[in-house]
Amino acid sequence: MSRTTLMIREQAASEKVLRQTAIVIGASVFVALCARLSLPLPYTPVPLTLANFGVLAVGVALGSKRGFAALALYLAQGAAGLPVFSPAGPGGVAQLLGPTGGYLLAYPVAAFVAGWIAERGEGKFGWLLTAAVAANVLIFAGGVGWLTVLTQGAAQAITFGLYPFVFAEVIKMMAAAGIATKVEL
Repeated sequence: MSRTTLMIREQAASEKVLRQTAIVIGASVFVALCARLSLPLPYTPVPLTLANFGVLAVGVALGSKRGFAALALYLAQGAAGLPVFSPAGPGGVAQLLGPTGGYLLAYPVAAFVAGWIAERGEGKFGWLLTAAVAANVLIFAGGVGWLTVLTQGAAQAITFGLYPFVFAEVIKMMAAAGIATKVEL
C-alpha cells in the first residue's frame, strides 16, 4: 500500500470522526433548544417541554450509540451550568436533583433504547414508533420514580409527573417516529 493511499484513508477516517462528533454535538444542542421551549404548569413542579420529543427524535434518528452520546453530553452540559435544561428549573446539578431529575437522568438510556430498536426496524414507521414508546416509558419510569422519592408517595408522583403529560407525549412520539422516517444521518 502506498504512502498516498494511507494518507487518503487516514484523512477519510478523520473526516468521519469529525462528522460523527459534529452530529452528536448538534443533537445535544437540538435537545437543549427543545428543552428551552417550556410551559410551567400550575398544578405540578414538572413543566411541559419539548425535551422528551428531542430525546425521542435523537434516539430514533441517530441510533443507540450516537443517541446515548448526545444525551450524555447534554447532561454534562447541563451539570456544568450551561443553560440547556428547561428554564422552569434552577439549572445545573440542582436541576438534576430536583423534580425533573429522574426524567433528565433517564434521557441517555432512553435514547440508547430508542436507537437500538430503531436500528432493527430499518426506518419503518411501526418500528420507530415502538422505539419512541419504549423510550418514553423509560423516561417516565425514571421521572415518576424520582418524584415518588421526593413526594414520598406514588399517587402524588403519578398525579404530578404522568397524567398531565400523556396527551402531549402521544403527539411527541408520533412526531419523532414520523420525522425519523424522513431523516438519515
